[in-house]
Amino acid sequence: MTAPEPPPEEGDAQPKGGSLQGVSLRNRVTLLAALCVAGAVALVSLGAFYTVRDSLYEQLDDNLTRRAAEAAAGPLISAPGMQSVPLAFYSAANLQISLLAPNGSDIAPGKRPPTGVLELAVAQDKLPRSVRTDEGSNSRVVAVPADNGALVMSQSLVSTKATLAQLSLVLVVISGAGILLAAAAGTAVASAGLRPVQRLTAATERVALTGDLRPIPVSGDDELARLTISFNGMLGALAESQERQRRLVADAGHELRTPLTSLRTNLELLMAAAQPGAPTLSEEDREEMFADVRGQITELSALVGDLVELAREDAPQAVHEPVELVDVVERALSRARRRAGSVEFDVRLQPWTLPGDATALERAVLNLLDNAAKWSQDGGRVRVELHPDGQGSAALEVADSGPGIAEGDRPHVFERFYRSSHARTLPGSGLGLSIVKQVAERHGGSVWAGPAPEGGALLRMMLPGGLG
Repeated sequence: MTAPEPPPEEGDAQPKGGSLQGVSLRNRVTLLAALCVAGAVALVSLGAFYTVRDSLYEQLDDNLTRRAAEAAAGPLISAPGMQSVPLAFYSAANLQISLLAPNGSDIAPGKRPPTGVLELAVAQDKLPRSVRTDEGSNSRVVAVPADNGALVMSQSLVSTKATLAQLSLVLVVISGAGILLAAAAGTAVASAGLRPVQRLTAATERVALTGDLRPIPVSGDDELARLTISFNGMLGALAESQERQRRLVADAGHELRTPLTSLRTNLELLMAAAQPGAPTLSEEDREEMFADVRGQITELSALVGDLVELAREDAPQAVHEPVELVDVVERALSRARRRAGSVEFDVRLQPWTLPGDATALERAVLNLLDNAAKWSQDGGRVRVELHPDGQGSAALEVADSGPGIAEGDRPHVFERFYRSSHARTLPGSGLGLSIVKQVAERHGGSVWAGPAPEGGALLRMMLPGGLG
């Protein structure tokens, strides 16, 4: 005999037959509105029906009891066999009446009302009165005390039940109309309320298909409007990122074209001179070409390294590691001194701590130092000073003893690939100071260029933080 399968555990996957996962949000809102109204209408309808039914039965009982009491107290009851009571009176009033004796016998002028245990108990003076519904005759039966027994009176419930049936039909029709109206209203409300969501969906699909990053029109100030504003902000950031990438690629292609062309020309000349029968190059020309090729390769390597570093700085990164800026500057100084030749560094550093990326900060400081050393003459001096400015930031100043920066070039020295007319003959990619600016801005700081008291250029990087 096969053992029964165990019931599924809580973690087991459940069938999705009754779920609403495949139903659209608008249809869900419509269905929810219809169900809520249906529940409310059903409760109101049931309450109204039972209230009206109880009221009708209460009125019927009161009227029937009053008539029975009046008949029991009147002089007609004493007539033998109740012959003096006109039968037409009872027929016209839709009433049936009889006099029930304590022994169970009854006297009626016409059709007898139904009697039972309750009516007999009233005739035997065990109950003050009785009221009940007789399902067999579909009538309401009342019994009140009378001389030598009880007077039993009944009235048909046909008209009362017909009224309740009509009321039920009216309530059902009204309920159905209310549910349909609620479904239509839910559809209208859902369509109007979800219109901004539909615009967001269409915009997302448009971005995915076409790459069009135009913002979505915003109307109102509700939650969906704020969601649209946030989405527009995301589109703006994405568009800005794409523009930076396009600009970087265009500028990089422009800067790479010249050294690559020169390198190719020199290599082609060397290869042509190596062919049989070709004019030979002098040793001096050959060494000059090889030196030129090595210089171009070095320049390309530096340019590619700067491009990689700039692309890494373009990527948004969260920085939370506490960094001692003095340690960063000292590490950058040790590297700069090794390639600065006879240039000396006059260093004055005060403690400063900030949350950030130590590697990126060291790269930025090294770029400032290399730039100052490049513009200083042999035996020149570069001043490096780190001090708080008293407003919650620290200023790292690097001043050289070179020719300085022309006033027209100062607003552009931190732009990508920008090189002044005096710098075009010097080695460099034009990206070093751009990296400095990006590192400073990523850490909440800024950069500035101006004249130095020593007569050269003064480059300042402002960074927020504290004394630690």
